[in-house]
Amino acid sequence: MTTTTVLKTLLGTYPHTKALKDGTVTVPGFELEFANIEPVHSGFGAMADRLEFDVAEMAITTYILARSFDKPITALPVVVLRNFHHRRVHYNVKSGIREPKDLEGKRVGVRSYTVTTVLWVRGVLAHEYGVDLDKVTWVTFEGAHVKAYQNPPNVELAPDGKKLGQMLLDGEIDAAIGAEGVDSPDVRPLIPNAAEAEISWYGKYGVYPVNHLVTVRNDLVAQQPRILEQLYTGFTAAKQAYIQRLEAEGPASAADRDLIRLKSIVGDPLPYGVGPNRPAIEMAAKLAYEQHIVPKGYTVDELFRPDVIALG
Repeated sequence: MTTTTVLKTLLGTYPHTKALKDGTVTVPGFELEFANIEPVHSGFGAMADRLEFDVAEMAITTYILARSFDKPITALPVVVLRNFHHRRVHYNVKSGIREPKDLEGKRVGVRSYTVTTVLWVRGVLAHEYGVDLDKVTWVTFEGAHVKAYQNPPNVELAPDGKKLGQMLLDGEIDAAIGAEGVDSPDVRPLIPNAAEAEISWYGKYGVYPVNHLVTVRNDLVAQQPRILEQLYTGFTAAKQAYIQRLEAEGPASAADRDLIRLKSIVGDPLPYGVGPNRPAIEMAAKLAYEQHIVPKGYTVDELFRPDVIALG
């Protein structure tokens, strides 16, 4: 008699995960029971801090932070969300900011200090534009997904009821990361020609930023020794189903068109496996240390099990 293990799963619906979520692709021996949480990042703390899922999508910064607190979770190099982020920082023209270096001494709003997009943008600001991140006051609206984490001293919490975009528009913060929806001539992108800057960044570093990957509880890995390989195979099959559909039918959505655009820049726009993602993982870990999120610079070998690294 075959026994099926139900896995409580947190996973966003992306074109390359759709076949898993609608049951077109299955993981033999397991049934993925999907939690309905939107936006998906709202559930990261439930896994990283409280282990409320068996399998969960998680931001890479949250994963590295969770590992620094010895949370018993294991990551798979299944990158379900990634992008370049130069275009994500905006400023109020009345703030006196004219270039990234002018952020020093200013107040910059972010959803949370440990958000992965924010990690990448700060990395760009520091390494490409020489911004001293410790001279910026970071105004946050949420805490970290790992509750034991304490923000650096140059981080403050926005007053209750305040919204990121409105604070930027009102001049209560000088700039923001993640306020693209603000429609005003007073709010402009900080990095000009961001699309070209992203291509240049990739050419310089070979890094296609990782945002979200997949994590599994360690006790399940101990009970089901092949679960990591089986999940990896399932996610890979779902990705292949999407790619085959895209090749056969052509782009049908903005996500499809964006994938094709990225393919012209990075080659494989959906690389799974530690090997092709190593430069981005290494840089994310380095930035997390530089930005006072974790107490040390973690290596890839510390963040991924040997059997996971061997998957690809």
